[in-house]
Amino acid sequence: MKKIVIIGGGFAGSNCAIKLEKNFDVTLIDTKDYFEFTPGVLRTIVEPEHISKIQVMHDHYLKRAKLIVGHVTEISDKYVLIKKRKIIFDYLIIASGSSYNSPFKEKNVIHSIRARNLRNYYEQVCKAKSILIIGGGLVAVELAGELCSKYFDKEITIVHSKEKLIERNPPKAINYAEDFLKKRNVKLIFNNHIKGKIKNKWITNKGLKLNADLVFICTGITPNFDFIKKNFSYLLNYQNHIKVNGYLQVDGKQNIFAVGDVNNIVEEKTAQNAKRQAKLTLKNICNLEKNKNLEEYVPKKTPLVISLGKRKGIFVSNNFVLTGFIPSLMKDFIEFKEMLKKKH
Repeated sequence: MKKIVIIGGGFAGSNCAIKLEKNFDVTLIDTKDYFEFTPGVLRTIVEPEHISKIQVMHDHYLKRAKLIVGHVTEISDKYVLIKKRKIIFDYLIIASGSSYNSPFKEKNVIHSIRARNLRNYYEQVCKAKSILIIGGGLVAVELAGELCSKYFDKEITIVHSKEKLIERNPPKAINYAEDFLKKRNVKLIFNNHIKGKIKNKWITNKGLKLNADLVFICTGITPNFDFIKKNFSYLLNYQNHIKVNGYLQVDGKQNIFAVGDVNNIVEEKTAQNAKRQAKLTLKNICNLEKNKNLEEYVPKKTPLVISLGKRKGIFVSNNFVLTGFIPSLMKDFIEFKEMLKKKH
């Protein structure tokens, strides 16, 4: 039976492991011992009990695949290295994802500690009178939405370097998000970025001084690429994404695929697109085994659901925008559906 090693247990890696373990000898390597529905993490910051709905242990949904909790330090054409242990493969799927500021994503954290860390952030939020959110993308907007929907007595400020929040979205979506937050007394500061901190004041490049008992940094993701550097640094682009061809194979490596946040495919780095790439990778591995032609991946702009607390949201599909209660239900359903597949 052919050996497949998968690095990363997020949306792409976990789904590959579930599908491939039926017909291959699969080893899933992750820095955590659990799968987490990361879009639901923001809810746990105001409702810590929500964590039970968005996490499941890897060994619960994997029936045959082997699980190794550890950090890959090196890869070659034939093996991956964890400390001094070599794991041989016929195929390798790199789904190592990306890093984000805590508490939104954490590496090298076991299940029980992750829950404790998130509860700690919840307790800090409860105590804080003023909260500063740095950044104005999707994570910043959803976090602000959760906070201002739950707490009405906190001073919440977003500082963003651009002119608009979630600026890559249609004007209707942008305006709805900004109006929603303003109506709930969230202060929006545009065309500023934080330069540093002096005593208890956060200073922007334009000289604004901001008080904050608690700060959340929401300023973008970094691909998890360290294990590539020793042998294959030439496969990284200027942003440290792994270069892949149209079939999602790592450039020049027929038996190695890279999917999701870690590769250089130009499209939004969302869970939905990671799963699309995983699905194609599964097909192409089977095609290689059967000596069939490989299928090419076609990037596309997929629908987006943005939550603003528990009862409001935004659905965006190309230039179509739906706002209000229905998108919030859609977000809940997406979470429920993904977790149902892994918990049963």
